[in-house]
Amino acid sequence: MRPAFAVGLVFAGCCSNVIFLELLARKHPGCGNIVTFAQFLFIAVEGFLFEADLGRKRPAIPIRYYAVMVAMFFTVSVVNNYALNLNIAMPLHMIFRSGSLIANMILGIIILKKRYSVFKYTSIALVSVGIFICTFMSAKQVTSQSSSSENDGFQAFLRWLLGIGALTFALLMSARMGIFQETLYKQFGKHSKEALFYNHALPLPGFIFLASDIYDHAVLFNKSELYQVPVIGVTVPIMWFYLLMNVITQYVCIRGVFILTTECASLTVTLVVTLRKFVSLIFSILYFQNPFTLWHWLGTLFVFIGTLMYTEVWNNLGTTKSQPQKDKKN
Repeated sequence: MRPAFAVGLVFAGCCSNVIFLELLARKHPGCGNIVTFAQFLFIAVEGFLFEADLGRKRPAIPIRYYAVMVAMFFTVSVVNNYALNLNIAMPLHMIFRSGSLIANMILGIIILKKRYSVFKYTSIALVSVGIFICTFMSAKQVTSQSSSSENDGFQAFLRWLLGIGALTFALLMSARMGIFQETLYKQFGKHSKEALFYNHALPLPGFIFLASDIYDHAVLFNKSELYQVPVIGVTVPIMWFYLLMNVITQYVCIRGVFILTTECASLTVTLVVTLRKFVSLIFSILYFQNPFTLWHWLGTLFVFIGTLMYTEVWNNLGTTKSQPQKDKKN
């Protein structure tokens, strides 16, 4: 029941979160740092009040292990958001983050010495290819719309290349963090709420180095048009409303992800998160009325076939009752 509940949180929270993130990024493309800071601060305060019991509760996992995890988590979050400032469009951003399935499986084989069935390998490949097709076609549309108004010089290409390097680094670091989490939970037990709190509270001092950028965007947010919040009737600058909704939906999303990490193996968690990215992409295309081509439908087909292969639904139909489920752990 808990894994199903966590999957529901991931899809509901993360899919709606993408809409508010895109609304923020369309108005101010460089607002990644203030968004990351707001998300970290909200989750840290909530965890300090309800999980850490105002600092009186001792952590079940030693702080030194959290320090390693936090260093990776903070680096991945900042690098991913900063890549948007390096000529990386949002769809292209999602292409690389969708590659986490491949990165997670490769590092799992190298570090944890895991082995998977042919069906697992094939399903991961299909899901990754399907999402790649959808996001690549969306990135192509964005590029064709902006190429006529932007000067594509050598310097712009170098910035784009730097952005690709940043996303590649963040991708591998994120996969390594997932494996590190899995080994910690095996050693000390599963503590999703505690990990959620420390992963967001410990990095807060690091935002001092980003204070200037955060302040500049706070000023820009204050100057945005006013918006009356439904139900409560309070009028606030619309960018602050988008940020608030982004923070709340991000909390729901990441809470679901951390519950999943305590219930499932890292590859399964990565698959759920990757499928969520695919749904978010489709939802974003429909919500913002972007074209949905035959290539997008082909990508959709690949994703669903890959998902069915990974979950091995035919086992539930009784067609392979005599075969041992070797990959139950994976």
